[in-house]
Amino acid sequence: MTTHSIARLEAFAVALYRAVGMDADKAATVARLQVLTDAMGRRTHGLAMAPLYLADSRKGGLRVSGSQAIVSDNGVSAVWDGDYLPGLWLVNEAIQTLIPRAEKSGIAAIAIRKSHHIGCLAALAKQAADRGFVALIANSDPAGQRVAPYGGTEALFTPDPFAVGYPGAEHPVLVDICASITTTSMTRQKLAAGEQFEHAWLLDAQGRPTRDPAVLEHSTPRGSRQLIGGSEYGHKGFGLALMIEALSQGLSGHGRKDAPQRWGGNTFVQVIDPKLFAGADAFDEQMDQFSDRCRSNRPVDPARPVRVPGDQAARSIALAHAEGVGYDAATWTALETWARDLKVALPTALSPKEAR
Repeated sequence: MTTHSIARLEAFAVALYRAVGMDADKAATVARLQVLTDAMGRRTHGLAMAPLYLADSRKGGLRVSGSQAIVSDNGVSAVWDGDYLPGLWLVNEAIQTLIPRAEKSGIAAIAIRKSHHIGCLAALAKQAADRGFVALIANSDPAGQRVAPYGGTEALFTPDPFAVGYPGAEHPVLVDICASITTTSMTRQKLAAGEQFEHAWLLDAQGRPTRDPAVLEHSTPRGSRQLIGGSEYGHKGFGLALMIEALSQGLSGHGRKDAPQRWGGNTFVQVIDPKLFAGADAFDEQMDQFSDRCRSNRPVDPARPVRVPGDQAARSIALAHAEGVGYDAATWTALETWARDLKVALPTALSPKEAR
């Protein structure tokens, strides 16, 4: 496996997106956030997504230029129609728009409809948390049907991810979860590798727990992903999904009732300024003390101390800056194929001397 510096990977990704006509600012944002996602260790949602984005841009599914439409805006809450522009760019733009509004009012939110795929929510929440703000992000794809409601057998909604990011003493705390136990990307990875899940995180078409990812791609009718809580307590994951659907589809005024057919998503983004509540210092004191108590909690396995979400991402980012980022053969082969097709030069691998 060859490794590449973050700067070279970003330049490579920018060149790929520019080659299919993506606006310069959008290409730069998508590239930066995808490489950050890889540096954080979330490899399913980093540059591994680039071939899918590039292919969808050629089919007209991903709009590569233009701007969002403002459906409504009262200064505190707004609705944007993204018209399937790059989701990473749209959400990043929403965060940059919301930060000054939150500084004024304490809370501000934007509901985005008809966005393209938004990638890793934790990487997006980090954009606000790095600047001292709390960010909440909820996302769903009204065209996707991969998870059944609790007690049902027919897939109706997507894994419905949800993220919260807030500042910490050394790095942000980044919670990134979804209503289902596993994700679409992980299921496809397992299927491509011919592997089964370690636990029965899926359901077959009759609603029976299974470890086999083939029930989601190669069976008729298809199965679905189990909700958080599994067969016994899946009502908890169902409740989380309903909350996310309400925030992302209900508040945006666009959803499953409209029966969209394009790959995309609806996203709710909220930014909170702790300064306009009990104060930034009070927030930091409370949350840093709690994080420290979590980390010092006596672990089940002494070799695996308790981590707070964001700890591993921070270590991975530091390592990526020092030693570069490497990719598995399948991901890099797909990127090489697109580079040849678009006549984009591959990045130079880091030498052992450069990777320090």
